Amino acid sequence: MNQQELRNNIEKALVEIRPFLQADGGDISFVSVENNIVKVQLLGTCIGCSVNQMTLKNGVEATIKKYAPQIKEVVEVS
Repeated sequence: MNQQELRNNIEKALVEIRPFLQADGGDISFVSVENNIVKVQLLGTCIGCSVNQMTLKNGVEATIKKYAPQIKEVVEVS
């Protein structure tokens, strides 16, 4: 999978997870992917939410890995 295909698959994953975040007043933005580590920015009520790290790992990371299994980790950047 080339870099463009990888980015496209990450975006597909974010499209799938985004409605769940938006339902609680949050959102997510793709920042970059380097060395199979995806960087995202949490937006809205996701910022400072007490469960945002659980959401990041169990929701966002799991969904991205479904579309791009080679991804090692998803991290939040501000």
